[in-house]
Amino acid sequence: MPDPRPPESTAMSPSSSPPQRRIPAVGRLLGSPAFQDLSRIHGPALVTTLLRRRLDALRQALAAEPQKALPDSATLAAAVAAEARRFTDPLARQAINATGILLHTGLGRAPLGDSARQAVAAAAGYCLLQADADSGRRSQREERVEVLLAQLTGAPAATVVNNNAAATMLVLHALAAGREVIISRGQLVEIGGAFRMPDVMACSGCRMREIGTTNRTHLRDYQAAIGPETGAIIHVHTSNYRLRGFTSMPDVAALAPLAKAHGLPLIDDLGSGALLPLRDFGLEDEPLVQTSIAAGADAVCFSADKLICGPQAGIICGTPEIIARIRSNPFARMFRVCKLTLAALEATLLHFVNGDAVSALPFYRMLTRPLEDVERAAQALAASLAHLPGLDRVIADDHSQIGSGSLPDVGIPTRVLRLRGCEAKAVARRARAGAPALFTRVHDGALVVDLRTVDPQEEGLMASLLIAALDGAGHA
Repeated sequence: MPDPRPPESTAMSPSSSPPQRRIPAVGRLLGSPAFQDLSRIHGPALVTTLLRRRLDALRQALAAEPQKALPDSATLAAAVAAEARRFTDPLARQAINATGILLHTGLGRAPLGDSARQAVAAAAGYCLLQADADSGRRSQREERVEVLLAQLTGAPAATVVNNNAAATMLVLHALAAGREVIISRGQLVEIGGAFRMPDVMACSGCRMREIGTTNRTHLRDYQAAIGPETGAIIHVHTSNYRLRGFTSMPDVAALAPLAKAHGLPLIDDLGSGALLPLRDFGLEDEPLVQTSIAAGADAVCFSADKLICGPQAGIICGTPEIIARIRSNPFARMFRVCKLTLAALEATLLHFVNGDAVSALPFYRMLTRPLEDVERAAQALAASLAHLPGLDRVIADDHSQIGSGSLPDVGIPTRVLRLRGCEAKAVARRARAGAPALFTRVHDGALVVDLRTVDPQEEGLMASLLIAALDGAGHA
C-alpha cells in the first residue's frame, strides 16, 4: 500500500494544517539510512533523544514563525551527529583555548596539570578515600588535603566543599545562623552566575548588618555595629572589581583584634585565593591565603580552580574548633566533594608544597610564557595560513586576561594573530564546532587568535582546525 503521507520535501500549506505538521515523524526519520548509520555508531537511544530535542526546537520555532523553512533530513542528521559526538567522543569534549583568557570559566577555568590528571585516573576505581591503610578503619576523607594546606597556609585545620559559594554559605550557617553578620557595603559583591553576597547570607540563615558606605568604611563602623545579636564579622575580597580614588576599608589585620576582643569569629572570603604572590609575575597582588591566616582570620574560604589551578572546589582553612563545627554542620555532607576532586586537589597542592607550581601547572606556564615565544607561535600559525588567498594576516600587540573574576583590570602583554578577509563570526562558529572545539575571539570584524593560552603541543592541531573552519566558512 502506498504511503499516504506527503514526501519530506513537500511543505504543507499553513492554511490547511498547523505548521508543526510539516515536521516529519520521528520514526520516519529514524528509519532513513543516515539515521540508521548514526544509531549504529552512537546508539539508538541517544540518537532518538537528540533527534526529539531537535524536532521540539523546530516546533517552537514554527509556532513563532509559521513560514520558517525547515532543514532537510540530511541537515538534521548532520546536526544530530555533531551533538552525539559531544556525548560519545572524548576528543569532542575537549577545547583549545585561543581567546587569551587564562582562567576561562566557560572552558573549565584552570586546566589541570599532568599529575592531577594522573591522580584522577588512579582514583577512578577503588581508592583510599576514607580508609586508613594501616588500621583499615574509616579515616577523614580530606586528611591529605588538610596536611598540605596546613603546610602551605599555616592554618591548623581545613575542609573542602564543592565551590567557594558553598564554602561561604557553609561557614556563615555554621558560625552565625540566626544572628547578625557585619559586612561593609563596599563588599556586597556579585560574582558570575547570580552569586550575590546578600543572597548567600540570607540563604545561610544569618542576618546581614551593612555598615559604612560603598567607598569608605571605618573600623569605628564595625565597633558601633557590634551588639548582643552579632554572630560574626565577614571581610570579602572584591575580586572582580576595584574601587579607586577616595576609598578606605579596614583589612583583616585591623579587624582581627576587634573580633577577638568581642569573642566573634572573623571570616575572610578571598574569592580566587592565591598561594603565590602575583607581583613575582609583574602583576598586581591578590591577597594570599597564608597572609589572612597570619593576620588572625578564624575562617578563610577561597576557590580551588582559579589561581590554585586545581579542580572546582571551595577550600575553608581555619582553627580546629571552627573547622570541626563546619564538618558537623548538615550542609557539609550536601556540599562535600568526590574522590576525583580530592585526588586532583591533592596532586595540585603538592606542587605548591614542593615549590614547582610555576613549571608544573599550565596556568602559571601560560602566565610566564615569554612574549617572544608567543609571537613565534603566532608567526608560525600565520605561515600555515599563507596558502589561503585573500586572507589578511597581521601580528599585533594585545593583552591577555586572567579571567574568572581575578585581577579584572590587569592585562598581560601578548601578541595575537588578527585575520581579516573572512567572515569572522562564521569562522569562529565553525571552529567551535570542531573536535576538539577551538575558541577564538572576534573583535572589530577580525578573527583574533591569542597563542598565549594554547598549549605548544596543541599548536599543530589548532592550525588544522582553523584551516578547516576557514575553508568551510569561505574565508574570502
